Amino acid sequence: MPLPILYIKPGCPWCTQALDYFRQKGVQLDLRDVIASQHEMRQLIACSGQSRCPTFRHGDEVKADFGVDEFIPWARKRPALCAEIGLDP
Repeated sequence: MPLPILYIKPGCPWCTQALDYFRQKGVQLDLRDVIASQHEMRQLIACSGQSRCPTFRHGDEVKADFGVDEFIPWARKRPALCAEIGLDP
């Protein structure tokens, strides 16, 4: 099963918070640096319609440009997704 993708920009404080949150929760991620790779930036825009980070993607689920305080209630509404990635929000 593929890992959830987290599109990030190095130095972004919201990205750092998101990374800390997922690490604390034990969720493994496929990190994609959109500054280092134009390909990843194009993928981010294609899946989310915007270029802001962090952006989470797993399957058809996308949460774009979020803070952890916004991600948690979004994730709680998706129990199947949480179970699949091993997240207890």
